[in-house]
Amino acid sequence: MSMNCHHHGSSGDVELGEGGKKIVLVGNPNVGKSVFFNYLTGIYVDVSNYPGTTIEIARGNWHGHQIMDTPGIYGVSSFNDEERVARDIILEADLVLNIVDGTHLERDLFLTQQLIDMGKPVVVALNFSDEMERSGLKIDVDLLHDLLGVEVIPTAAINGTGLELVAAKLNEARPGRVFPDLQKEVETRLSKVGSPAEALLVMEGDSFVAERHGLAPENLRDEIYRQRRNRVNDVIGHVLTSDHRRHSVRQIMGRLAVNPLTGVPILAVVLYAVYKVIGVWVAGDIVGITEEAIMQGHYEPWVRGVVGGLVNADSALGRILIGEFGLLTMTVTYLLGLLLPLVLGFYVILSIMEDSGYLPRLATLVDRLMTGLGLNGRAIIPLILGFGCVQLGTITTRLLGSKREKSIATVLLNFAVPCSAQLGVIAGMLAALGGKMTLLYASIIFIVLAVVGTLLNKTLAGKSTSLLIDLPPMRLPRIENVTRKTVTRSFFFMKEAYPWFFLGSFIVAVLQVTGGLAVWQRLLEPITTGWLQIPKEAATAFVMGLVRRDFGAAGLTDLAMEPLQVVTSLVVITLFVPCIASLMILFKERGTKEALLVWGGSWAVAFLVGGIFSQIMI
Repeated sequence: MSMNCHHHGSSGDVELGEGGKKIVLVGNPNVGKSVFFNYLTGIYVDVSNYPGTTIEIARGNWHGHQIMDTPGIYGVSSFNDEERVARDIILEADLVLNIVDGTHLERDLFLTQQLIDMGKPVVVALNFSDEMERSGLKIDVDLLHDLLGVEVIPTAAINGTGLELVAAKLNEARPGRVFPDLQKEVETRLSKVGSPAEALLVMEGDSFVAERHGLAPENLRDEIYRQRRNRVNDVIGHVLTSDHRRHSVRQIMGRLAVNPLTGVPILAVVLYAVYKVIGVWVAGDIVGITEEAIMQGHYEPWVRGVVGGLVNADSALGRILIGEFGLLTMTVTYLLGLLLPLVLGFYVILSIMEDSGYLPRLATLVDRLMTGLGLNGRAIIPLILGFGCVQLGTITTRLLGSKREKSIATVLLNFAVPCSAQLGVIAGMLAALGGKMTLLYASIIFIVLAVVGTLLNKTLAGKSTSLLIDLPPMRLPRIENVTRKTVTRSFFFMKEAYPWFFLGSFIVAVLQVTGGLAVWQRLLEPITTGWLQIPKEAATAFVMGLVRRDFGAAGLTDLAMEPLQVVTSLVVITLFVPCIASLMILFKERGTKEALLVWGGSWAVAFLVGGIFSQIMI
């Protein structure tokens, strides 16, 4: 079937053709909407922020119709930004393609029935039909079609099964069966409210929609939701049968991962494997080849030869380009030899954890622990992403339920979570010192994380939201999914990182050429040599750390230090200010006042904790 692909800038709507309709994709989180969206629209789509929000909405074109994606939601309401955006897009839809996870029918059909109750023409794609079969679930699709009154098409989107049929059936979308009593109630309100969809939302107490029509929201939500739940349960009772004997290995693994007795040992094994892969194999063996053998062994001598033939290596320009902190030597080596392998390694691990279904189970497992920090288990996702890149982690705090949780998670990310590139350098340095020093370093960082989180939980107003998260089936990660996610994320990370690296190198090189570096080292000497008891040259690493955290950590690798001095310096550089790029994201996400408080606070905590450790231990 031919794809009508078509790219637009971020100016807004994709044009509708003659007789074109607005087709909106709706579903719970993690039901595979993006696969349907990509199939219908091709590659080139317009992704832009929904007006007045930070939520990105994808739009595309399919045979003259406009296709719009929506954030994953459990119901059409207005509890958070995602739901408000989804609600407004659904209200404008000419027809809805509702993607349903067949393995979670009792959960997903609640949203389906609400869309039908809104009077929208609907087509249901019953996704994960392959997973259903493996789990011993059988759904009578014809009966489901009769009971809902809309087209229902079984699909396995990831394999492309059923997608063509869904596209063909979109023209047959029609309104489904609404409970007769509810239909009458909606119709009595149509004189005041233009559409059945908006009338229903006013009845369900949506204050935003009620306000648009100058009405007071009604308080029938609990009654309507109760009736809808009963209706959905009744439908499921008729259409779903399951073979309980077929408890697969994957279901057993899924249960073991969330049970604290077995989940904690599993987590320990996972973390040890991650440390071995990133800390030992990538940071040691791979970086040994890329940084030392390739970049320092071949690239740097070559570039020094080329540039040295054009510019005097001892001149100011020569030192800035190919000197100790040279833009063409050290910076390129760090970027390609050190940073790139570490980032790729981290994103491979993260993509495997995501694609296997382990990440949401990890969130469920740590939920009780996170409550002590004023967060719920969902916050483990931005914190884990922060180990890849603090910027990415900070952006991902958007998925947390309240402003309070977003603030706590942002502070923890920027205070105590080293990014993958920094972690790689740290792991490499600790590996040389052995397990005892590694444990000492990890304990200090963990204690700081716990103390800061607990203090914020006690002092910030408000309370944490409860954990509501899907547990998709455990499965073997698909190579193409892991590859695609790794390549995309690494590309965007490097694209964002390299300008800051060059800026940082340039500043440090200019400071070195002008003597500014020596002045900075002298100014910080009372702190570095006196309070922290580490070499005064560490001050250079702190300058570099301002620009890129891993840059700072890498700046410590060449200093001659005792094991305890290494731990002190690593504690300081980990707790030290987030890099410039993270600071920019911090300003964007949390506002000037909060960003400056986090930035200043991390300086104070880093030098205070590092100094106390040094004074006690050295």
